[in-house]
Parts: sequence; structure tokens; C-alpha cells
Amino acid sequence: MAREFPLERTRNIGIIAHIDAGKTTTTERILYYAGMTHRIGEVHDGATTTDYMEQERERGITITSAAVTCSWRRRIGQEGFDSKQNPEFRINIIDTPGHVDFTIEVERSLRVLDGACVVFDGVAGVEPQSETVWRQADRYGVPRMCYVNKLDRTGANFFRCVDMIVERLKAKPAVMTLPIGNEHTFTGLIDLVRMKSINWSNEDMGSEYQLGPIPAEYAEQAAEWRDKLLSQCGDFDDGIAEKYLEGQEVGEEELVAALRKATIALKLVPTFCGSSFKNKGVQYLLDSVLDYLPSPIDIPPVNAKDLHDEKHIIVRTANDSEPLTALAFKLLNDKFGLLTFIRVYSGVLKKGMTVLNARTGKRVRLGRLVLMHADKRNEIEECYAGNICAAMGVECVTGDTFCDEDNPVVLERLTVPPAVVTLAIEPKTKLDQEKMGIGLARLAAEDPSLRLKTDEETGQTTIAGMGELHLEIIVDRLKREFNVEINIGKPQVAYRETITKTQEEENTYKKQTGGKGQYAKITIVIEPNESGKGFEFINDTVGGTVPKEFVPAVEKGVFGALTRGIRAGYPVVDVKVSLTDGGFHAVDSDARAFEICASQAFQEAARKAGPIILEPLMKVEVVTPDDWMGDVIGDLNSRRGQVQGMDDRAGMKVITANVPLAEMFGYANSVRSRTQGRASYTMEFSHYESVPNAIAEQIIAKAGLK
Repeated sequence: MAREFPLERTRNIGIIAHIDAGKTTTTERILYYAGMTHRIGEVHDGATTTDYMEQERERGITITSAAVTCSWRRRIGQEGFDSKQNPEFRINIIDTPGHVDFTIEVERSLRVLDGACVVFDGVAGVEPQSETVWRQADRYGVPRMCYVNKLDRTGANFFRCVDMIVERLKAKPAVMTLPIGNEHTFTGLIDLVRMKSINWSNEDMGSEYQLGPIPAEYAEQAAEWRDKLLSQCGDFDDGIAEKYLEGQEVGEEELVAALRKATIALKLVPTFCGSSFKNKGVQYLLDSVLDYLPSPIDIPPVNAKDLHDEKHIIVRTANDSEPLTALAFKLLNDKFGLLTFIRVYSGVLKKGMTVLNARTGKRVRLGRLVLMHADKRNEIEECYAGNICAAMGVECVTGDTFCDEDNPVVLERLTVPPAVVTLAIEPKTKLDQEKMGIGLARLAAEDPSLRLKTDEETGQTTIAGMGELHLEIIVDRLKREFNVEINIGKPQVAYRETITKTQEEENTYKKQTGGKGQYAKITIVIEPNESGKGFEFINDTVGGTVPKEFVPAVEKGVFGALTRGIRAGYPVVDVKVSLTDGGFHAVDSDARAFEICASQAFQEAARKAGPIILEPLMKVEVVTPDDWMGDVIGDLNSRRGQVQGMDDRAGMKVITANVPLAEMFGYANSVRSRTQGRASYTMEFSHYESVPNAIAEQIIAKAGLK
């Protein structure tokens, strides 16, 4: 079966943004104008294509990323061009959640996408989650476009949003369009590439537009911003720089080529305006996806590690003739069974073929392959390099690499953020016990940010996740999808422990039981590690004082002690452990003895190394009318919050603070009651910080440990 769309006419993009910026509404318009749907579904009606889960439609938010595929030809100013001059492109789109509790969905989507469209609310501008998704895109080197949405709303200001992109995101926006009118008078935009106006009527759902001259009252402004655009492009293109300095006219194709080059190199971010809900600007945005965002052959090849030698890096390019390399980036359980979303980086994935799972080392047979359209699917025979598909019924976990059996490689796994909230759950009946176990196992496989734990002494099951809403959705899915009746406890904070001093500890473990005994002796040095570095183990022994076959057992013993905590039973983080000396017995020493010895040594050393408890601090942003600013700040201070700054936004006060998560439970009701329901807030995980001594003692007492 031949490839339908060549690689240079393929785009894999994500729609990313803060919650309620208009991602799903924009995606819905894209599908309508591309002919994939015949009516526009609205979020407030619970009728959108990509928000298909019951929980999404009830709450009006996106919870899980949804993949859709459409084809598109350039529209604006392309009338009269035939299919050779204006060919069709395939666009694979992933609509991602905006709520911080589901940030893993954005993380794994950006891991496999070639480009992204970042949507901003024209009133709110750059919001906290906007910064988070921007940093995630930076981490994976994803070229971006900015789309300032909702310019029809009261308080919208396109130019203030552009300034915020510069100030908060440290980006270089290349302004491509200017708004004609603002708020209720917003009717269209000025195209700074063609220097034309584009206006939409409200009668045909935005399908028709009028291309014309720039209105006289906007001529001076358009000339000013066109000059800025040429100056920016001149910094990256000598030909344009020369013409700009000599006052010569720069052609449309030349300007588009320079902008594309700068965008893919992460030097500039093309920035557009519009109003998706009012059906203005979406076609131009789609044209620009083709013009400026990269195809799979425009981005650097993916680096994979040789499965048998991790130091050996193997480069895989987007080429059908190369050995198969593919990444399972998302799992989904629905009414038809298990779906595995796969990005093919090289080679061809074929229905019925056998591949190697690099993590397990097992051969896996791929049955049916499908192309996803939200919750609908179309069966396909093959998926070529540079494309995204889904396989049905494949047992794997998120981040697994599928590769050619004769050319085994492994791709970098996903970065999973730390869980900050835990919740105790228990089944109501014995029948529910089994169903709950099955349900949790499937949900954990689907969602890497969900952690499960069973207390060995009490048998109590706890789930840990990114926030209250995250765990609320998990519980709701257990009830609806797996028919489990459960009792739930109160949400708890996921504390951590660490040390503040360096400590050396020598420990000898002896056990004699009549036959073969157990003997191990080690000396370790523990010291604080850099924040966020986690656990680091170093073998500094010389002369075989600890045989090399027992060193992994020492590391395993220390790691086991880390999970049990020091003072309150919470996991220990950011610790460096060096094995410096030891001793062994030719007969009685074994791996188990060294593991126990290491665990005891670490626990004893940690108790002397100034142990402290860490708590998650949340970055909280409260938007409130000026009248209640004092009340809001006072309330944040009473919650041990540290106000970081205050700003004005569309006649409202914006307060940014770092507040311990332990103090934020129930904050939604509190802030509403204090401001007569007029304030709103968002929060996201910021960092871990030490708990004050008085509160630490309460945490230790509650844990019941000495």
C-alpha cells in the first residue's frame, strides 16, 4: 500500500494551553473547516469531538488528550490555484488538557509531536499553565506558533498578550496578524505577510471570508508591525536583511521561507490572533501550520540507544526504508478494549507484524492498526515513518519502544512529574475488591502519573496523583467504567524526607543459625544531593573490600531504605550515598546479607544526618476584583503563603503566591465566599521545601513512628 501523503506534506501538531484558553473550541473549528465534521460542537453543550469522555462533557474540560487527523489545502489567497500548485497536506492533531492535574497528557504528547500551537486567552494572556506547557515544549525542543484567542471578549488586548509572551516566556514572537477592531467590534485581521485585510461574516460559521486592502485607519500600524517583522527575519536571513536595509520590497515566498527557517530553529515564534468561538482566524491559522511548523523530515533525527550497549547512540531518521523504531506514548482503555497510541519514527509498522518490545525483550504481534479520530477509529494496513496510529490489544506500558528484532534499540522514556496528593480508598464488598484491583491496574497502565501503593501492615490501598481533581476523576472512572463501589478517605499531602548533613556510618551484619550464616560489613557516606537530583549511588571501594558482585545488593538495600523514610515514613529524596569500605566472609557472605547491612547502615546514618520533612509548595495565581485584594492576601498569608507579586489584568488584580499544598484543600470555597464568587484561582506544583519544625512534629506524631 503506497504512502498517501509524502513526509514533507505531513504535520504532527499539538494544541496546548492553560485551561479555558479555547484549545478544544479551536480544534472543533479546524475539524469543521477541514470537512471532518458537518456541525460545530461546543464545549458548553458537551458536544465536541475531542472531549468525548462523560467526565469531560459534564465538567466542560479536557481530561485526556485526543488524536484526530484531517487534510488541508491552503485557503487564504489561494483561489484559482490547482492541486499541483496548492497540494493537500495531512495534519495529525492532538488536543491536550489545560488543567495542571493532567499535565502528563501534555508531556507525553509533546514527546512525540513535531510542532505545537500554543493558545492564549486574549483577556488573561500568559497564565500559569501557559508557562508550564511552554517549558515542556522547551524541554523537547518543539517549534511553536502562538494563537491569541478570544479577542471578541470584553477586556481582550492582543498587544498586551504579545508583551506578556516576551516578558513571561522569554520568547521572540513574530507578529503575523493584527486585529481589526477589538472586543465586540472584532471583525477580522490584517495579514502582515500579504499586507491585506481578511474579514469574516457571522452568517456562514466563518466558512467565507473577504480578502481586501488594509483599512486606512490601520495603515500606519500595519506598516510599523510589518517593519518589525522584516527586521526580525533579517536577523536570520541575509537576503532579507540586505533588501530591508536597502528599502527593497520583500516577496511573500521569501518572507515565508525565512520565517519557516527561524521557527523550526526555535529562533522566532509566529504569533496570530483570532476568535475561534466567533469563527474568525482559524483558516489562516491552519494555512500557517503548513507554512511554518515542521514536517517529520525538518526536525532532527531521533537518537536511540543500542539495546545491548547503552553508550552506543543510533540515529534514526524519518525514512520508511530504515529499521522500525516506534514509541508507545499513550495507553487508553475504552469500550472496545486496550488501545496503544504509537509514533513511528522510522520504518513501517504493518498490521499483523511481529516487533520487539525493547523494555521486556519479548516479541509482540501487532493485530489491528487504526487511525484515531477522537473516540472513533478507521482501520489501516500500514503506518509509515513520521505518522501516528494506534494498535489494538497490545500489552505494554507507556514509554515502551517497539523496534525491529534484528536492530534492537531503545528510545528515551517519558519524564513523569512527582505525585503531590494521596487518597486512601477501600472496596465496599469483597466482590468490589477484585474489580478495584483490575480497574486500578488498567488505569495505572494508562496514566503514568497515577501511583498505587498497598500498606503491607494494614492492607490499605492508597492512590497518589497530581491533584484533587486528578484523583476525583480516577475514583469516578472506577465507579463508572469498572462498576466498583468504594469508600474514600480525605486527600493527603505527599510529603518527602531528606537530609541536611554529611554522615559516615559503618555497619556489620551477622547472623548465625546453625548452618551457613550471613555476614556483611560496609562503610557508607551519605550527603545531601542537589534539589531535584534524586538518589545517587557511588562505589568508591578499592582493593575488593566489597566484591563487585555484592555492590548492586548494597545499592538495592539503600534504595529500599529510601522508600521506608527516616522520621515519618515518607520517601527520602535528593541523597547521595557513597560506598567507601567493607568486609566479607568467603562462606557466609551473600547478596542478601549485604542488602540488609546496607539498609541498616543507611537508616542509622540518616537519623544522624539532620533529617527534615519536605512539603510540596504550589504556585497559586488568584484573579480578584480590587475590592477584595486585601482579604485574599490575608487569607493566603494565614495559609503560610508567600506572596510573590501583584499585577493588573483587564481591571482585575492578579496575585501570585507560593502556598503549601497542605493549606490549599478547600480553598475554592474559601476564596469564593470571601469575594462573593467573583474571584478565581489556578495552582500548579512549584517545588518541595522544608516544613517548619512545629508542623514537622505534628506530621511525625500522626505517622506514629519514632
